[in-house]
Amino acid sequence: MRNPLDLTGRRLLVTGASADSDIGREICRTLAGLGAALTLVGRRADALEATRALLDGPERHGVAPFDLTDLDAIPGWMKGLAEAGGPFAGLVHSASEQGYSVLRQVNRAQFDRYFTLNVGASLMLARGFHQKGVVAPGGGSIVYVGSVAGLKGQKGRSLYAASKAALVSVAQSLALELADKRIRVNVVAPAVVLGAKAEKQFAMLPAEQNAALAAAHPLGYGAPQDVADAVAYLLADSGRWVTGTVLPVDGGFTAG
Repeated sequence: MRNPLDLTGRRLLVTGASADSDIGREICRTLAGLGAALTLVGRRADALEATRALLDGPERHGVAPFDLTDLDAIPGWMKGLAEAGGPFAGLVHSASEQGYSVLRQVNRAQFDRYFTLNVGASLMLARGFHQKGVVAPGGGSIVYVGSVAGLKGQKGRSLYAASKAALVSVAQSLALELADKRIRVNVVAPAVVLGAKAEKQFAMLPAEQNAALAAAHPLGYGAPQDVADAVAYLLADSGRWVTGTVLPVDGGFTAG
């Protein structure tokens, strides 16, 4: 019986793959479990090796430490990865600048930090991915990990929200531009996902705001696996007719 989620034999590039990233790590574990061969990307080689050690068939996967804020270097770096190991059938951009930016503290450095990684790297990764010899014959799939903050305003997070809203526009425009190359482009938009970053967020908020945040998730908070499963759906043949979309994985957060 056909398994539309089977990724056996497909080479995928995953950013934000360090072991201390709850969502990135789970995305890697899920995709490896579906048979994919992964290239793990992050700034620290040791953290990437820690993720690789957790994956099914660790010898099937590689690590590629790289600073994604070096935007102009991304296409050439990706070309080198493809020349060394073969073309990619998919790209997952999970690396992200997160945090709060209350208006009285917003400055140019903060703006650059959010938009360079969350928007600029997204564009340059797509530019690198669509190069001849980098994308697999027959095309591929790009999945950006966005946020419900890009769909619904959040107090004190204007820069983060703006960068994730821009990511939606990037995906929609690239979906049209790259369709003739059979490259699909989509966004997964999680709400609050339990893990280390969520615990840090909870600690920053007063009790009444934490209660309101919990109430805004009718199905409760999510788990990294929920996001990873959505990413897998969009990468695999299950999402072969899906492009230019935003998939909220949010426990009902955007329904209210």
